[in-house]
Amino acid sequence: MSENPPHHHKRDSLTLHIGKEELVVRQRYEAVSIANDVLVAVWFLIGSIMFFSPEWAGPGTWCFVFGSVELMIRPVLRLTRQLHLQKVHGAPLGASGADQDY
Repeated sequence: MSENPPHHHKRDSLTLHIGKEELVVRQRYEAVSIANDVLVAVWFLIGSIMFFSPEWAGPGTWCFVFGSVELMIRPVLRLTRQLHLQKVHGAPLGASGADQDY
């Protein structure tokens, strides 16, 4: 028996080499979606804090605009994942876990 686990998600993985180390990102659409959600929270939190001061209201408004753009990115990520699964695996949309909310 092989001691190495099988790499079923090799195509879904992204490997970044950093010196002698490597960072393996599995389920990259989910990882990008999580990072996007964190950015949404950061933009809205910073914008909310800036609104406590009238002189920071302008930059705070821009933070809300950036957060809104990030919110629009989420469904684009979900659609991209659906289309990628269709192209790579040839499975019908919604099959093989594609219905997850990333």
